[in-house]
Amino acid sequence: MSVALPAAVTPNWIFPMASLEFFSVYNISWLQQPMYRPLYWFGGHNDQPTLDAGLSVAEKPSFSSDGTSVTMKIKPWKWSNGEAVNADNVIFWMNMIKAEKANWAAYVPGEFPDNVTKVSKIDDQTVKFDLDSKYSSNWFTYNELSQVTPMPMAWDVTSTSAKAGSGGCTTDMAKCKAVYDFLVSQSKDQQSYASSKIWSVVNGPWKLGSYSSSGNFTFVPNKDYSGSPKPKLDEVKFLPFTSDSAEYNVLKSGSTIDIGTVPPQDLPQKPADSDVPGTNPLGANYYLAPEFTWSVNYFPINFNNPTLGPAFKQLYVRQALQMTLNQPVGIDKALLGYGYENYSPVPVKPDNQWLSPEAQAGNPYPFDANKAKSLLTSHGWTDQGGVMTCTKPGTAADQCGAGVKSGTKLSVKYDYASGSQPFNQQMQQYKSDAAKAGIELNMKQMPFNSVLGESVTCKPTEPACAWQVTNWGGGWIYAPDFLPTGESLFATGAGSNSGSYSDPKMDQLITASQKLNGTGPLYDYENYTMEQLPVIFQSNSYNIKAVSTTVGGVIFNPLLTLTPEYWYRTQ
Repeated sequence: MSVALPAAVTPNWIFPMASLEFFSVYNISWLQQPMYRPLYWFGGHNDQPTLDAGLSVAEKPSFSSDGTSVTMKIKPWKWSNGEAVNADNVIFWMNMIKAEKANWAAYVPGEFPDNVTKVSKIDDQTVKFDLDSKYSSNWFTYNELSQVTPMPMAWDVTSTSAKAGSGGCTTDMAKCKAVYDFLVSQSKDQQSYASSKIWSVVNGPWKLGSYSSSGNFTFVPNKDYSGSPKPKLDEVKFLPFTSDSAEYNVLKSGSTIDIGTVPPQDLPQKPADSDVPGTNPLGANYYLAPEFTWSVNYFPINFNNPTLGPAFKQLYVRQALQMTLNQPVGIDKALLGYGYENYSPVPVKPDNQWLSPEAQAGNPYPFDANKAKSLLTSHGWTDQGGVMTCTKPGTAADQCGAGVKSGTKLSVKYDYASGSQPFNQQMQQYKSDAAKAGIELNMKQMPFNSVLGESVTCKPTEPACAWQVTNWGGGWIYAPDFLPTGESLFATGAGSNSGSYSDPKMDQLITASQKLNGTGPLYDYENYTMEQLPVIFQSNSYNIKAVSTTVGGVIFNPLLTLTPEYWYRTQ
């Protein structure tokens, strides 16, 4: 069976611990997790972003009555090399991320793994975490335990010829750096992925049959998989495409792709009463299905950029950037209706209990280029040659704001991902609308991986801080943090806080959403984020997937987790 990768996307990191440069859903959910099962699996063979106990390596976690410890019992699974999946595998992972947390994109200072004060091996199959405080069991399960990926002793080495466990990271955290450096070097060696002695040790239903850095790779069944169901297919092929139109041309031929995506520009306008088109442009060879994602779409702005960082720190500037982005027009014209507005850090779809009443009321900053321009002129900016320029520096209410120098221009370096015609159309619309408010967006298209790699946290004096705005086109899917709280995205120092946003009140609200039960604390965080705009929100599209009529068992989970072990041929 063959699956088309998203346009211009090539999974390129196999080690299930990654820096922000490689921390993408396609590396995690499409390449790593089919082979290396996390301790807890979220987003099973259904359409909900929830825990699937049946697909998880461990039984459901058991929390102490005071909420300050949690115990996990691991199922009697085996690695493909015969090793038991056990408590040592969890301890190995915990020691590694504690030792190398600065290199892990999911790290948030003071949170996981900092909030685990002790890891204890109760017996071979049971491990206990002592916590630094009482936490909501739902939050800790969905956003902390979700990040644990057991690693085999075959990986606790510093060379391919070393004896399993000889690296010593499992028993001595001081030895983890050498093991980490070795595993990173192996993950950088993409040409050896399929033949690697390291990466061939799996506990999931699949292992690599082949891999090319161009994006072509295949899964074949792991015959020693302990879980259920077992794979029914002999092989699953993943095919890369430079653009969505290139993929569509192959889909139209009806011969190579079993599961793909129909680009919005090749769909008829969406009918008002359905999520899928009224007519199928691919004919009888495929059926169509919607694919929503448990995600929010936004682009980061670099608060630490030495030139425009001080301007980005002004809320009115962020409001102007938001109000010149015309989401309804982009949805209607570029996406042909296959999308919805985004303005909250909590996903709008699928329907969920975490969307606050304020968010349900609509966008707090709807499109209004004239209002955006007035905001800028009322704060000391003057239109000079079509570009707003700070002519009244200072911190008074009618001045540009702290740190914004006289002569600073709102001429923004804006890099965005290539490969999608509708996305490019939306970006060009944004460029035109922003110009009406005197905001010059100097746009440049780059491959997805290049844009993601550029979007790093940095200090103003570092060369890496040259970026101003980046837009990879996908925002954030809540994985491996599945509860839509903000610790990974907007907490000070968070590994995935690309723009280096920092706000003490935001930090307080995020902490409350982790500690306290109920939806109230999450609503407070959500509403403050909508108001403060730590990122600029943009419309979410959803995919129209094409599935061959010769394929069965395919369900599109909003976490984009792949479960090809359920797939089968109908003829």
